[in-house]
This record gives sequence, C-alpha cells and structure tokens, in this order.
Amino acid sequence: MKRLAAICCCCATIFSFPLHAQEPAPPELEALIAPSLDPATGIAFARTQIGDNDLLGAAGTLERVMIVNHDAHDARLLYASVLCRLDDAAGARVELSLLRGQDVTDPAWAEVTAACGALPRPQIQPEGGQ
Repeated sequence: MKRLAAICCCCATIFSFPLHAQEPAPPELEALIAPSLDPATGIAFARTQIGDNDLLGAAGTLERVMIVNHDAHDARLLYASVLCRLDDAAGARVELSLLRGQDVTDPAWAEVTAACGALPRPQIQPEGGQ
C-alpha cells in the first residue's frame, strides 16, 4: 500500500508541471519538410538537390516523401538510384525489392540502371498471383 501511495505521489508530481507547447520548426527546416508532403513536389525538390550534388539531402527528402506517401513508387525508384550514387547498392536492392508487383516505366528504370548498373527489374505480378 505504501508503494502504491509513493507511485501516486510521484505521478502527481510529474503531471503537475506545466507542459510547454512545441517550438515551431526553424524556417530552414520547414523549407526541407514542406516539399516532402506531396510526392511530385518532393521528387522535383530531390532532383534539384541531386543537380546540386546534394545526394544526402536528396536521400532525406525522398525518405520523407516515402514516409508520408507509402505508395510513392517513383520516389522509391529515385531513392534507389540515389543510394547507388552513395555507394549503397545493397540498400538500393532492398528498396527495389519493395517494388515487386509494381509497374516500372522504362525511363524510370533507365535512371536506376544508369546509377546502379545491371539489376533485376521488379516484375509485375500477374493478377491473382502472389
């Protein structure tokens, strides 16, 4: 019983402190986060980062796009090519394996193979297949 009273006392003390509102993100951080909310905007922003040779920034942008938009397959393809450019071919293969059953356009696949070399292309699953 004394133990329960001690726990209640501790909880009452902890929860009696006022909670502070979360500080807003700095403008520089907001400028990186905002494009990631929409797949097309995020991919365009990542391509700009790639053009500026900011491959780590592009990888981060594409990761945020994929977190917010789980079905952003074009972002995953571009992310795989960025991983290859960062010398992470194993990570690129993992990302490509997540695309099994998805249609991959020829231009998108050409970009992946330009960065990664010859890799097995994700196959579209036949209807009713697994």
